[in-house]
Amino acid sequence: MTESVAAFAKRARTWLADNMPRIDDPNDPPYADRGDEASWQHVRQLQRRLYDGGFAGICFPAEYGGLGLDIAYQKAFDVESASYELPLILNTPTFTICCPTILDMGSAEQKRQHISAALRGDEVLVQLLSEPSGGSDLAGVITRAERRGDKWVINGAKTWSTGAFAADYGLLLARTNWDVPKHEGLTMFLVRIDSPGITLRRIKQVNGSTEFCEEFFDDLELGDGAVVGEVDKGWEVASRQLYHERRAVGGGSEFASGSGSENNQEQPPDYTAMVGAAGLADNERVREAAGRALTHRAVWEQLIDHVYHGVLDGSLPSTAGSLIRLFQAEEVALEVDTALAIAGSAGVVDGPAELLFVGERYLSRQTAALGGGTTEMARNVIGERVLGFPREYAADRGVPFNQVKHGRT
Repeated sequence: MTESVAAFAKRARTWLADNMPRIDDPNDPPYADRGDEASWQHVRQLQRRLYDGGFAGICFPAEYGGLGLDIAYQKAFDVESASYELPLILNTPTFTICCPTILDMGSAEQKRQHISAALRGDEVLVQLLSEPSGGSDLAGVITRAERRGDKWVINGAKTWSTGAFAADYGLLLARTNWDVPKHEGLTMFLVRIDSPGITLRRIKQVNGSTEFCEEFFDDLELGDGAVVGEVDKGWEVASRQLYHERRAVGGGSEFASGSGSENNQEQPPDYTAMVGAAGLADNERVREAAGRALTHRAVWEQLIDHVYHGVLDGSLPSTAGSLIRLFQAEEVALEVDTALAIAGSAGVVDGPAELLFVGERYLSRQTAALGGGTTEMARNVIGERVLGFPREYAADRGVPFNQVKHGRT
């Protein structure tokens, strides 16, 4: 018989106390630098502890190393683990995007190898989707995969790959047929990051972070076993991947291992502390602004649950994950803007600790509107695939890709 949620939570409570590092203040989790190799090695070790203890991959199928349980068990574990350090930086993209995509679209061997390895902490996976010249038009990728004998030979470039320097494998979307419309000539490959033919470089952001990377492929050779799904049907795989990404970015994935902020710089603003530090506790407009932001935060949390169950019971299409993705971007922007308005110059120059972090966080404000596709793309998906509006005009629709102008000959 399946263990009850209450019994599972009780067992998790005991195990966590005996095996995982405790956080003194859940509102101030340890700093996890995604751009630091040591951070990734540390979280791999934490993930291995979860696996050995029987608490890894709660919602992943048992045949691939998970527990095969309902999301209620994952939520119960999230509650119990709130005061403990967990390998949260593995959630995106490894557990919430790449592994679910392999689970949905990969071969039996790919599922057995890569999902199990990730749950053990032996593998980190990354997305190799965006390209330097591609913008938000993912189907317009120009990285090419050519058939030469019994091999696929890859040439091209990818960029904005989160944590690629610390990853073992990547899901790479390449063009295998240029004589058909852009969505019809793509293939997804599972690529080992340290393969000959891959050059990886770090990208330094305005806030100093180096977690993003760009990759260059020069005659990278892959066998047929690297293909995820079917040749020339990579858009089906990419679409499923985007579904998982939008839910992950929005905070609605059942495959996340633990919940909460990855580190103390990602904590949501503590408006009570900020208003007090700024000396604005008696300012009615400031209190209203903070209340508005907190209300949006609460609505976002409720929306995650609503969309998850709606997709599960069929009352909403799978593309409804874009609702979470869009609202999350709007909510983050509102919270960051509200925090900076309260902090004022103290959040940028030299203010109390409760205020000084605000300016640095503002530097990465727009990432919430870009990750998982831009907010403009999310609005299109909602309009066309959730609400059923007419599709937006596209000059390249139905046109063979070798006849489409895309910035190079």
